[in-house]
Amino acid sequence: MKLIGLAGWSGAGKTTLLTRVIPLLTARGLRVSTIKHAHHKFDVDTPGKDSHAHREAGATEVLVSSGRRFALMHELRDEPEWPLRNLLAKITPVDLVIVEGFKADAHPKIEVHRIANGKPFLHVHDSAIVALVTDAPTAASLPVFALDDIAAVADMMLAKAVTVADLIAADSAGA
Repeated sequence: MKLIGLAGWSGAGKTTLLTRVIPLLTARGLRVSTIKHAHHKFDVDTPGKDSHAHREAGATEVLVSSGRRFALMHELRDEPEWPLRNLLAKITPVDLVIVEGFKADAHPKIEVHRIANGKPFLHVHDSAIVALVTDAPTAASLPVFALDDIAAVADMMLAKAVTVADLIAADSAGA
């Protein structure tokens, strides 16, 4: 299983890019999963549903299953947020995991930058950024791609992805 990250300011187009690149990768026969970091409280459950009542009653995990999908909700309660390596251990192995967020982590990332945001580039201060997808003119010393060059972005993701095992080993060695 390989991993590549996307990093960028809110509104840069990371999700739009993902919704365009994932179909291209899956059309190439790859199995792709994503891990999305949220900086805010979120809930995939609905108050009033049995699963929500189970969590509110104190269940550590609640798994909801149907004929179409399942969702596992794990309550951290007073535990600290899990690091990326722990989350990776929870997902079914696939060919490529694309991580959106976790921009402080050291895994290889592609920066998505949109000039209209008026935000600075991240790659200037993050050596883990291996490529840039932008609509801004730049003299960056790393590979640069246009926001709409989806095929080139997909190729770069595959070229710069690292194996999850190598990433976890490097993370453990640095810990």
